[in-house]
Amino acid sequence: MADIQVIREAFSKREYLFTAHASDRAAKRAIRSGEIEQAVAAGEVIEDYPQDKYGPSCLISGVTEAQRPLHMQVS
Repeated sequence: MADIQVIREAFSKREYLFTAHASDRAAKRAIRSGEIEQAVAAGEVIEDYPQDKYGPSCLISGVTEAQRPLHMQVS
């Protein structure tokens, strides 16, 4: 299972990158990077994909400070 604490720490330090696909999706949905950081900080891993084709990843469900629910796939 993915370690949510390690993921939260990386996001709190802004040590993450968006793929082109993720950037496009976020822009279309008007999701700001700060909202993603908030949702990760409050989120939990709901699915784990250790054998994902581009490397281990997981699905995180969280909410922003404005109570906007977000799901993010993190690799």
